[in-house]
Amino acid sequence: MQTWCLVSICVLLGVVVRWGVSLNSYSGAGKPPMFGDYEAQRHWQEITYNLPVQEWYFNTTDNDLNYWGLDYPPLTAYHSLICAHIAKMINTEWVQLHKSRGYESTTHKLFMRTTVLVADLLIYIPAVVLYCLWLNDGPIKKKVCILLCFLIYPGLLLIDYGHFQYNAVSLGFALWGVLALGLGCDALGSMAFSLALNYKQMELYHALPFFCYLLGKCVKLGLTGRGLLLLLKVAAAVLVTFALCWLPFLSDPNQALQVLRRIFPVARGLYEDKVANAWCSLNILIKIRSIMSSDIQVYLSLACTSLAVVPSCIRVLTKPTFWQFKLALVNSSLAFFLFSYQVHEKSILLAFLPVCLFLNDLPLMVIWFLQASTFSMLPLFLKDGLFVPYAVTSLAFLFFSTYLLSALDRCSEEELGLEAYYKVLFFLPKMDLGCIVKWKFYISITAMACLSVASVTFDPPPHLPDLFSVVVSTFAFVHFLGTFIYFNIVQFSTLPSRRSHKKNK
Repeated sequence: MQTWCLVSICVLLGVVVRWGVSLNSYSGAGKPPMFGDYEAQRHWQEITYNLPVQEWYFNTTDNDLNYWGLDYPPLTAYHSLICAHIAKMINTEWVQLHKSRGYESTTHKLFMRTTVLVADLLIYIPAVVLYCLWLNDGPIKKKVCILLCFLIYPGLLLIDYGHFQYNAVSLGFALWGVLALGLGCDALGSMAFSLALNYKQMELYHALPFFCYLLGKCVKLGLTGRGLLLLLKVAAAVLVTFALCWLPFLSDPNQALQVLRRIFPVARGLYEDKVANAWCSLNILIKIRSIMSSDIQVYLSLACTSLAVVPSCIRVLTKPTFWQFKLALVNSSLAFFLFSYQVHEKSILLAFLPVCLFLNDLPLMVIWFLQASTFSMLPLFLKDGLFVPYAVTSLAFLFFSTYLLSALDRCSEEELGLEAYYKVLFFLPKMDLGCIVKWKFYISITAMACLSVASVTFDPPPHLPDLFSVVVSTFAFVHFLGTFIYFNIVQFSTLPSRRSHKKNK
């Protein structure tokens, strides 16, 4: 009884924080002609409600794809349709074809914010609660602390409730998949992850670890016995889930191809805005987009992403434990974010989820990464007028997470998993790496705070209008690259004896 009281308090606090963030501005408010992501979500409700499913992804007189054309998989469209039916019952003006473009009102804002919260309560938050309670070791109070830190991560809150999107839906489905695999329900886990993929195509960041872990498990069990049966069950679960999601588009091959063209828009370019990945950071020195054709950029990013992600996937394929699977999720998502094609700054949320799975094991490194990931989206928050919510939620998360998880007290080399560094960097003299990491954390957090204040206090030089955005993205990129290297070393090192059997099964 006491356990569920504590959990309920954590969930309630998570809801309060979400609602507090939602009271602020949103992307594109009062900024015609395109407005912003808030209008995109509203427009998809308008399109899915008023047009037949065969026209959702096609450019027609009633569906101008240049005005927030639908560019996510079918499950997103179905979600928009459900929201549209509810909106229609409340106020027909909200989804009126053509006439509702750019619609803004206090009541509609409340409705849209509520749809995000309901989706969180139905999909994301239950998965977080169950993962923290069932797949973490330690006393119940520690599990509840992990749960609270998971739920108040600023990056997801600010993007979904401030900027306005439904990222928690796909992340929630992916976490249900992780939870199911951790409990040995592989077919259900495959089904849940298939739903995540059919909601947002960016879940491909996590696809290779799921595939390699399940395939490795099948091989380990034997492809002539139990392994073959598991492989057939997983394949059936995936095929049935995809078939149901794509059913309205399968009768005509042109329909399916058009959906694929919309959800994989190569024409958008190597990256968007000032994103904290390798290509945007390298662009400071080498103007890649100017000296290379689009085709070469695609092949280059594909090659670099493959090189970055393959070692981790081979590791989990040959050693299919749940611990290795979680590490592969981190390394795969970071590899895709750092090196893949057409990356948006919000894509760092795909790395946030698997990194959060290690809040119990590596709290300081996780908190450090989560702070950096929120900081990396600062230019986007400033554009949306979200600096105050960004500052408040970031400070609150930093305080509660470091205090509740005793992160600064767990800085020994063993607790940080740093013993393997001496094997990789054998030429280094023996040092107190734990102390060094702790001081780097202090310096990093201080620098993020100073850059955040400077971004809103000072105007950049006229000849360098993007100065602060570039500095923020490059500074964050260094952190993400360091995190990627760190988790790869942890994955290829010998598992410490303190890891529980639950994480290594």
